[in-house]
Amino acid sequence: MSEIHTIDQPEEPDRTETSEGTAAVLPFPLRKKIQDEPTAPGEVKPGEWEAELPDDIADEDDSGVSEGDPVDPPREKYPPSISEWMEAHDKARPAVLPDWVKLPDQRTAVRKWAVRHYSTMVGYHALRLPCVYTPKLLAYSPRGAWRWSTAVGRWVSDAEGLPVRLAAVRAEDAGEYLKLSRQRDARVKLRGVIATVSGFVGVVAALTLYVMAPSWLLMLSVATMTSVLGIAGAPADRPLIDRAKVTFRKRKLSSDIITRAFTAAGLTVKDQGIAFPRPIGRDGDGWRVVVDLPYGKSFADALAKRKALASGIDIAATQLFLDPDLSSERRVSMWIADRDPLAVPSGRTPLLGATRVDFWQPFPWGVDERGNPVMASMLWLSLLVGAVPRQGKTFSARTIALAAALDPHVRLIVFDGKASPDWRAFAKVAHRIGFGIVPRNGVDPVEQLVAALMELKADVEDRYHRLSELPLHICPEGKLTPEISRDKKLNMPLTLVVVDEVQEYLQHPVHGKTVLELLVYLARVAPAVGVSVMNSTQKPDDTACPSVLRDQHQARFSLRVGSWQVSDVVLGAGSYSEGLDASRLLKSHKGVGLLKGMSDEAGIVRTYLADGRDADSVLTRARALREDEGTLSGDAAGEVAAVHNGDAILTDVAAVLGRKEDKVWSETVVDRLADLNPDAYGEWAALEGRAKADQLAAALKPYGIKTDQVWGKTESGKGANRRGIERQHIIDAVTERNKKRAAK
Repeated sequence: MSEIHTIDQPEEPDRTETSEGTAAVLPFPLRKKIQDEPTAPGEVKPGEWEAELPDDIADEDDSGVSEGDPVDPPREKYPPSISEWMEAHDKARPAVLPDWVKLPDQRTAVRKWAVRHYSTMVGYHALRLPCVYTPKLLAYSPRGAWRWSTAVGRWVSDAEGLPVRLAAVRAEDAGEYLKLSRQRDARVKLRGVIATVSGFVGVVAALTLYVMAPSWLLMLSVATMTSVLGIAGAPADRPLIDRAKVTFRKRKLSSDIITRAFTAAGLTVKDQGIAFPRPIGRDGDGWRVVVDLPYGKSFADALAKRKALASGIDIAATQLFLDPDLSSERRVSMWIADRDPLAVPSGRTPLLGATRVDFWQPFPWGVDERGNPVMASMLWLSLLVGAVPRQGKTFSARTIALAAALDPHVRLIVFDGKASPDWRAFAKVAHRIGFGIVPRNGVDPVEQLVAALMELKADVEDRYHRLSELPLHICPEGKLTPEISRDKKLNMPLTLVVVDEVQEYLQHPVHGKTVLELLVYLARVAPAVGVSVMNSTQKPDDTACPSVLRDQHQARFSLRVGSWQVSDVVLGAGSYSEGLDASRLLKSHKGVGLLKGMSDEAGIVRTYLADGRDADSVLTRARALREDEGTLSGDAAGEVAAVHNGDAILTDVAAVLGRKEDKVWSETVVDRLADLNPDAYGEWAALEGRAKADQLAAALKPYGIKTDQVWGKTESGKGANRRGIERQHIIDAVTERNKKRAAK
């Protein structure tokens, strides 16, 4: 680019014609007037320059597209690869046989339903046959005989031709009338002969039956004749036979009905309606409809109009289920049930017929809205269950615990904050178990929980170290395997921690914070080494169950709650926008909830029922399994861990501290406690140095005693800085305890 410098700045652009092949020379004036000053040769005056732009230089932004050229990509006649072509055809290929024929569990369900259905129908009609149907037939048979004789008389007299003959008379068409009269005479003559012969044959047959036929045949003939006449004489508005089953309202859907619903819901635009990418068809006990919304509309818009869509289809909102389609944001998949599927009980749990369960594999937990089995797995995750009271929260969680109990190599730790009878039977198999928050018989269940969680935390930390140190042929990836979990020598079984009504423990005035910290740690860290945590609550708010704990659960299950905000709290933020709202569930939907995070798909689960007797039966078999395998441990085996209250801990710590020791390492204190009381503190002393310090810190924290860095010397005399406690803090805590005792 060449530059031409000018001395004077013109007021107007120079409009002189330039030579061919060059652009016009335009000045770029400054906003601020620059005083004219002489310039040296070759010097550029600030703010003034002109450029000659030749026309033959191509535009840098030119992409080679000229006016009129097509901009759409070329249409591909063939798929990019044969694998994609085969995959597309595999997805489009319909199944040869339906699932209820191929799947054994569905075949069994269909067979049981057929037996139950038709046996009910047979019994229903068999009971009403002598009491209801026979009197009706006897009462209607005279009317049926009259109707039959009248019909025969009208047929013989050719009554159906009378209107035609009368029409010929009114038209004064003599020829037509004579023709019809001759036709009528021939018909009456022939029909009269047929009726006479038939009547004679009927009378002879009746007399023959009466004289010669056996009694059973005569009675059968009379019953048949009476039934035929009774059916003929039955009123049209009062059916002779009652219905054995209530017929639910089923609507046959069409594209017109679906279009009407989306139009009424305001999901269409002026110049564009909805489209159907595939035909409407039956899907189980309902209809499957896939709809493409107008451009600019999304699944979220359809979800917000769910009730309006149900009204447009003329069904209840509980019969309409909307699912997003991953192929397009504007595509909506709808399943429209024939009736409310969530009000139908899912039935008793299949665990009643199971000999044992492999907890490493998914196990039956319930069915979805269409009756398909839903399998649950607690491996590598923690589960949060939330609901309002009396919606089946405890029963849903208990079904998972029952499955764990039927695997003799799974260790169970169960604590129930409300001390209900729902979990009492688990004392047969639980390694650690406790009920309520009120001390009874000198035992504080909250301190039992704290001790169990601290014991479990130490076990989790120990598992991480041991898994990383195992040989590669035993633990190739440093992860827990079924073989390792079932090896009694390694002592790393799968463990399920169940805390029902967890808010009762979290709101404890003394141990609440400790329980929260331990549960947060276990829910976040423990699943990776085979320790799963399942917490359930009816108060999932930040006060009763803080978000710092809720957010650690990878899987969520929400039964009916009061509002969509509470549903989002249980299922996780953003669940409502995904179509998951547990507040839409009705009060009659017991044991029904929304499951998220246990698998790639989230949806409805109608959990199986296991009442108190069923649970006791399953747990009795579970205990027998554990006794046979030699895996019964902890509280179930009578190995009750000694649980000391805060007073005992303070007293014991004060006893092992010397009067001249101002600060002592936590490891040293734990070792001295184990020497003082091996039954209570022996397990603490078996831990490593850091785990010992954590155990002591957790035990003393509820009483305001913290562990800080303390300088000391090892056995070899080398100085080191480690965590420890101050003797004065223990003395202050003991003094405060004595004051509270005196106040009581």
